[in-house]
Amino acid sequence: MTGRRDALLVLLRIAFRNLAASKVRTSIIGAIVLGGAFLVVLGLSLLDSIDRGMRTSIQGSLGGQLQVYDARSEDSLELYGGLRGESLLEPIEDFAKVKQVLSAVPNVETVVPMGIDQAMVATGNVFDVALERLRADVRRVEGGDRTPEALRGYEARKAHVRRMVGLLRDELGQARSIADLEGRDAEDRRREWADLTRAADDAFWAGFDRDRYGNLEFLENRIAKLSMDGGFTFIRYVGTDVDAFFRAFQLAQVAEGEMIPRGRRGILVGKQYAEEWLKLRNARRLDQIKEARDRRGRRIADDEELQRWVRENRAGLKDILLQLDPIQAEEATARLRRALGPAAAAEALPALLARLFDADDASFDARYRIFYDQLAPLLRLYVINVGDTITIKAPAKSGYFNSVNVKVYGFIQFRQIEKSGIAGMMSVMDLQSFRDLYGYMTRERAAEIEAIKRSVGATDLARDDAEAALFGGGGGALEGESRAARIDEARLLADRRADRPAEDLSARTYSQEEIDRGVALNAALILRDPARLRETMRDVQAASDRAGLHLKVIDWQQASGLVGQFVTLLRVILYSAVVIFFAIALVIINNAMVMATLQRVKEIGTLRAIGAQRRFVLAMMLVEIASVGLAFGLAGAGLGGLGVWAVRAAGGIPATSDLLNFLFSGPALMPTLGGGSVAVSIVVVVVVSVLSGFYPALLAMRVTPVEAMATED
Repeated sequence: MTGRRDALLVLLRIAFRNLAASKVRTSIIGAIVLGGAFLVVLGLSLLDSIDRGMRTSIQGSLGGQLQVYDARSEDSLELYGGLRGESLLEPIEDFAKVKQVLSAVPNVETVVPMGIDQAMVATGNVFDVALERLRADVRRVEGGDRTPEALRGYEARKAHVRRMVGLLRDELGQARSIADLEGRDAEDRRREWADLTRAADDAFWAGFDRDRYGNLEFLENRIAKLSMDGGFTFIRYVGTDVDAFFRAFQLAQVAEGEMIPRGRRGILVGKQYAEEWLKLRNARRLDQIKEARDRRGRRIADDEELQRWVRENRAGLKDILLQLDPIQAEEATARLRRALGPAAAAEALPALLARLFDADDASFDARYRIFYDQLAPLLRLYVINVGDTITIKAPAKSGYFNSVNVKVYGFIQFRQIEKSGIAGMMSVMDLQSFRDLYGYMTRERAAEIEAIKRSVGATDLARDDAEAALFGGGGGALEGESRAARIDEARLLADRRADRPAEDLSARTYSQEEIDRGVALNAALILRDPARLRETMRDVQAASDRAGLHLKVIDWQQASGLVGQFVTLLRVILYSAVVIFFAIALVIINNAMVMATLQRVKEIGTLRAIGAQRRFVLAMMLVEIASVGLAFGLAGAGLGGLGVWAVRAAGGIPATSDLLNFLFSGPALMPTLGGGSVAVSIVVVVVVSVLSGFYPALLAMRVTPVEAMATED
């Protein structure tokens, strides 16, 4: 044992003496090893941090640790959408059974039902909003409220709608100058223009008070639809057990409004979706400019995109002017004159708005505050607001469109990834409304079908008896006399309403049993111990197979689709770069060691002559190169750790896109140095060093004393 230790000490002394004697060679090899270790440590630290961030984003927003869906589905589950849109999944017909079976798996804590899809939302337009306000004033006046305040408000709303009709007529008049007025829809176009001309005429408004409700219906049914603003927008949502969803996904929070009451119908609209698609365009552009300046250091003076947004805000005043009735316009004018100073004291509202939006880097922050403090309270910033009831339409399984009316209880966002459109565009709807929207059977629908069957006397028939029941049986000829009769639709509908009183589904509270019993498209599984994910996957699949549920179990990364594969792609790129780097390094180090070995033939031969064995020479050469790898590998790992610290000290790597915000699980990536990345880097550089020095060591081992003595300097 002592002899081996002495031999090792001799090897180390010789190795370090030789390294010190060949400073140039050692420096070249060391620099390569140092660079490789730095690359591995910094790259793996960044990748591990991205992996943690993505895991947090996916597991905390929609994915959970595991997902299950029907194995017979046409597509694979992709929570955030794929290249072909939403996944086409076979429905899980009885979620209650799935929940019961999977909840019994030891490591499963929660099973959350889900159904992800897109639908259309009727958003209306500014004309609809103005007419709705006018109708409220009409009800107030018709109800006997003749106070000066009520009459002033009514006249102001009426003047507002009249001005909007005039603007709409001018707008469509310009469109008619380039439209084909003799085409297929020529008759419709002429009728619409006649209606608009009537609504803009002084006589219509002079006689408006003679039939307020009739004239309102004319405006609502014949004029509002001509406005080219608003209409429909698409919304992406998840139908779920809302209470279970918020318990399972800790990143979810209500940003504005309130939670959907337990067991009730309703929707929480994605906050980022509302900002991007539902917000007043002028306000949205202001937000975008502020974010670009504050988070990314961009300046209006030298950024063409920010300058374009400023120009669009300055020119695009129509949406704001259409919203303000005369009373609001007067108030807005007074507020802006006070806020913008003496230079704006005599300006009208359009000029004041243009001045407000004509901002540069020096004035932008002040103008931004003026807009939100003074003007925004007078405006409807979002086309859908908390407390509204919205109509959502989607194609059902039958191919026809279904619609549901749901109340907007609030806006939802996911902490840390509020700015990411990947998760921020997602809205959350109750499971009962989701089932109604897509034609999946619910208790109400089943009861409705049963009531219809009873009202018409329908009975269940065997297939073989259907023909006889329809066309008669028993051999007797059916004879009768037909007679014409008018269908009393009012009586039939009255009888139907008497048989089944209408129920306000929005006010109904559903039990947990009712929520669970029915259809879901997929389900998220939250685990007690996420470290046992693979083991739990096998247990869940086994439980599903035993119960005949026909479920496929996938982990969170696979369920996230293309988003989840991004880190895998980054890892492949890093590993490829490392392999290429070390392949080149191996060749360079090998050549350097071969040249060094040829220069040391006499020295090696002398060692052999005084009794050194071949194994000793081989070990000497390998210890030399391994020492270089270890020493400079440690130095490179240290530099890598310093690089990680420098990135953190600089505030991290900023997320400059929605995808990066989601992957980083925040506005910036803050990498951490892990012991694993340091260990991997040391092992890799030492192994590569030893491999690159192995061939030169073999050459040195084969040198004989005779060859060494015959070699001349």
